Amino acid sequence: MNPITLIVLAFAMSTDAFAAAVGKGASLKKTRLLDALRIGLIFGSIEAITPLIGWLIGKSASSYVEAWDHWIAFSLLVALGLHMIYEGLKPSAQGIEKPSKQSFLKLSLTAIGTSIDAMAVGVGLAFIDVNIWIAAGLIGLATTFMVTLGVMIGRVVGSVLGHRAEIFGGVTLIGVGVWILSSHL
Repeated sequence: MNPITLIVLAFAMSTDAFAAAVGKGASLKKTRLLDALRIGLIFGSIEAITPLIGWLIGKSASSYVEAWDHWIAFSLLVALGLHMIYEGLKPSAQGIEKPSKQSFLKLSLTAIGTSIDAMAVGVGLAFIDVNIWIAAGLIGLATTFMVTLGVMIGRVVGSVLGHRAEIFGGVTLIGVGVWILSSHL
């Protein structure tokens, strides 16, 4: 695999994480670049690890992972999205300020949901001549960049949507989950 193909692959793997990051950024209050970078690093790290896991699995059981990866991603993202919508629809949500940071656990679960496809790519990379460490590193870097950008874009969207930003973020996560599922069926 040539370097240009690896870079294109890396950015392709980051698109669903970018969409989720826009929703995350919209649901946060006063997001600074440092906060966006923290979120980007969490997503990027997880997105870099999953192709490595997929590559290892690909050496032993590729058909099992490929058959279920989209269902796992869909389930995680829909569950998180429904939770965000529920929080946004609560009557008391108008009187409560938006959080300035999201918990590491919520961010990690969202990142895992958007990186399941990268695991499947890792499975595929196990069968071709590619340096998995370089591929995973590029995927992680591209995701860090795209998620940081997405959170900052989401900040602007969040100021326009006000307290409905949590609902927007939930709908975005569900949309990403549905997109992942539909692209695999």
